[in-house]
Amino acid sequence: MSNKFKHVLVTGGTGYVGSLLVPQLLEQGYKVSVYDTMYFGDERLFPKSPQVKAIKGDIRDTDSLFEAMAGVDAVINLACISNDASFELDEKLSTTINLDAFEPMVIAAKKAGVKRFVYASSSSVYGVSESPDVTEDHPLVPLTLYNKYKGMCEPLLFKHQSKDFVCVVIRPATLCGYAPRQRLDLSVNILTNHAINAGKITVFGGSQKRPNLHVQDMCDLYKLLLTVDDAKIAGQTFNAGFQNLSIMEIAQIAKRVVQEEFAGKGEIPIVTTPTDDIRSYHVNSDKIQRMLGFKSYKSAWFMCHRIREAMSPDAKAGPLGGPGKTLESDETFVGGKAKNAHKNKPIPPKRPVFCGMKPTCTSHRGVRPTIFISFLPAQRFRSCNALRRRSNWPTRPWHSRKIA
Repeated sequence: MSNKFKHVLVTGGTGYVGSLLVPQLLEQGYKVSVYDTMYFGDERLFPKSPQVKAIKGDIRDTDSLFEAMAGVDAVINLACISNDASFELDEKLSTTINLDAFEPMVIAAKKAGVKRFVYASSSSVYGVSESPDVTEDHPLVPLTLYNKYKGMCEPLLFKHQSKDFVCVVIRPATLCGYAPRQRLDLSVNILTNHAINAGKITVFGGSQKRPNLHVQDMCDLYKLLLTVDDAKIAGQTFNAGFQNLSIMEIAQIAKRVVQEEFAGKGEIPIVTTPTDDIRSYHVNSDKIQRMLGFKSYKSAWFMCHRIREAMSPDAKAGPLGGPGKTLESDETFVGGKAKNAHKNKPIPPKRPVFCGMKPTCTSHRGVRPTIFISFLPAQRFRSCNALRRRSNWPTRPWHSRKIA
C-alpha cells in the first residue's frame, strides 16, 4: 500500500523519540529529512540509505529550515528544550527555542507547501488537577515556563490550519522505555536506573499522579497520524497516554522487576524526599481511541523490564538490536505478576551495537555495568575501545568500578 505522504521532515530527529521513529519511517517507505542541531546524535543513528537526509540546523534559523522543507509533505515537530530542568538553565535561550521559533517554523512549513503538521505538545500543560479524568477540554494550568510554552504554541499552530495545511496536536504522557538515544531523566527510566545502578530508588514526592506512554507507542502514533484522513485530525488535540500511576507506584514496580531479575542485589529500598515538582493529573485518552483507534497496551511493568534488559550485563544485546530475549508488547502487570512474561523470542541481529558492558568485550570483564550519559553522539559501537577512539577519550576506562 502506498503512503499518503512521500517525504517527511522530523525536527529534533536525533533525540530520544526521533532515534526510534526515523528508522521505522524508512522501513515504511518514507523519504525522511531530519533537521536537528545534533548535540546528542547524528546520522549514524539511522541506517545508511539514500532515503534519509540528516541536516544540521537550528529551528530558530527559519531560512535554513525553509530550505530543508523543500519537497516535504509532512512535518513531525519534536524539536525543543525537552524538560523543565534543562529549560531553567537559561530561560531566555529556552524561550527563543520553545516559543519564539515556533510560529515562524509553522509559517515556513505552510509556505513550503507542507500538507500536514504534527506538533508534540505535552500532557504536563494540565499542571495539577483533582479531576478523575483530564480530557482535552480541561483548562490548562501550567506550573512552569516549559509547560506554559507548550500550551501557548497550540493555538499558534491552529491559527494557520487550512484545507491544504492540516494541523494536529498531540499531548503525550511522560514517555519511557528504551530508544537508541536514551533518556534517563524520565520517571520510569530514572527509577529503574536507580534500582539497578544505585541499589536504591529515590522518589521525589511520590503521591503525584503521572500518565505514562512507551516510546514505541509514541512512534506508532506518529506513524498513524501520517495515514489517517484529514477530516479526522484537522484542528484536533489528542491526549496520548496509558497507565496513570503515582510516582510511588512506578517505583514499586521498578523495585519488583529489578529484584526479580537481579536476585543478588537483595532488597532494594525506596527512599522518599521532598520535591517542588507537584505536577499531578489523571489523563483520559478515550478521544484518541474513539476517533483514531489508537490505544497503548505497554504497561509500566513492561517498560521497566525493557530498560532492565538494556542495562543487563549478561544480555548479548537485548533491545539494542542484536540477539537476545525480549518481551511481548502487550504484557500487563497484573496482581503483582507479569502476564505472558518471558516469551524468549530472539531478535535477529541488525547492526553493530554499543557493547553495553557485555562479557564478550575484553575491556569490560570484571566491572559493574553502569549507565553512560554524555553529550557525545549516541552512536552504537562494538566495544568501548572503539568509543574511546571515536571520541579521543583517554585510555583509562570510564567504567572502572570493580565488582564487589
